[in-house]
Amino acid sequence: MKTLVIGASIKPERYSNKAINSLLAHGHEVVAIGAKSGKVNSVAFNKELVPFTAIDTVTLYINPTIQKDYYNYILSLHPRRVLFNPGTENDEFAAMLKANNCIVQEACTLVLLSIGAY
Repeated sequence: MKTLVIGASIKPERYSNKAINSLLAHGHEVVAIGAKSGKVNSVAFNKELVPFTAIDTVTLYINPTIQKDYYNYILSLHPRRVLFNPGTENDEFAAMLKANNCIVQEACTLVLLSIGAY
């Protein structure tokens, strides 16, 4: 399963950084987009909206206001599900995703991984 982390950060204290490392540790393929270029573990990223293929899950670490700039991009990837981590909940975008047959979860990626429910 390939996961796209949106809101990636090189700062180790950021949850997006912790999520990338945890996803890799759990054997998931990870790609990422951040506000700035950087690298976490083996995952290099920048702010370019790359047309990734075969994205299973998009996990969000950006606030709802910033998400608006990503609506069409994320929908174009046709992910199976989108995870809204705490603080990223967005009813408007969730409705759009559901209308496009995407599973929407308001959940913490780190928690899901830690309990084996990812």
